[in-house]
Amino acid sequence: MSDGNGEYKIADTQARFAVAVRDGRKVSDVSWTAGRVLLSNRRLILAGNDGKRTVPLSELEGLGGRHDANQSVARVSNYVSFDLGDQVLLVTAPEHESFERDVYRALLDQRTVTAKHPAIEGGVVQETEWEQARVKIDENGLNAALESGAFIKFDLDDISGLDAAKRTVNGEKKPVIEVSHTDDEGTSIETHIAGDPSRMRFVEAWLRKGEERSSTNVDLSSRDREVLMALYSGVSPFEIPSFLGMDVDTVEETFERLVDLEVVEEVRVRREVALNSRGRNIASEAMNEQ
Repeated sequence: MSDGNGEYKIADTQARFAVAVRDGRKVSDVSWTAGRVLLSNRRLILAGNDGKRTVPLSELEGLGGRHDANQSVARVSNYVSFDLGDQVLLVTAPEHESFERDVYRALLDQRTVTAKHPAIEGGVVQETEWEQARVKIDENGLNAALESGAFIKFDLDDISGLDAAKRTVNGEKKPVIEVSHTDDEGTSIETHIAGDPSRMRFVEAWLRKGEERSSTNVDLSSRDREVLMALYSGVSPFEIPSFLGMDVDTVEETFERLVDLEVVEEVRVRREVALNSRGRNIASEAMNEQ
């Protein structure tokens, strides 16, 4: 699936697919069809026993959302929904996360946007100019190479907030996404991205996955919060037991739980942990509630 016009294959997998909405109406008797799914940077092809269907990606209006019309669909925990306006197609692949990432790669890799980076750094507004940037999807998030040579890395785990608005960019009203994230040194940064409305729709959808990961809606016990606040205050993981008056085993169990909740990440096997973006958000909120 490659040609002289720049089309190239991104994914080729066995999967199941279904039609959830047809001619603008929900399908009540949705059924899955097994077949082959091919994805390029321009097309999605669904090939089954009943024939082949080709969907130009330029017709895609949105991604995501559940369309559980019946139990056969509801029982599938993960699928990608392709919104074509009056039709919605569902595709469930054995490696869901990999396939979903490939879909975003097909839609966004090597596309251009306009970026202001950093728009805000450490809480201070920066006098940064808008410039062209070329984006690329990777397994951790989204990267953007700026015209000036700078490189922005949006790790999904480091995105703490996302706002979408209309802003004037170089004299023209455009949709703008304001992304709150941290750099490699842990500095809080806000980067603004603008571009074509259809392209920005998919940039926002991909980055929203990071915001969802950073959600503070986590079921934490008072002990969990104490440990998080201590870490946030700069207390070494090894000093937590004496600092909080807890026995070592209890602290180890708490660390285990926080790692499982993806609030801290293990630095060394000796149970040294460090707060990630999600943990910093939760600890900050917990301290504000004191």
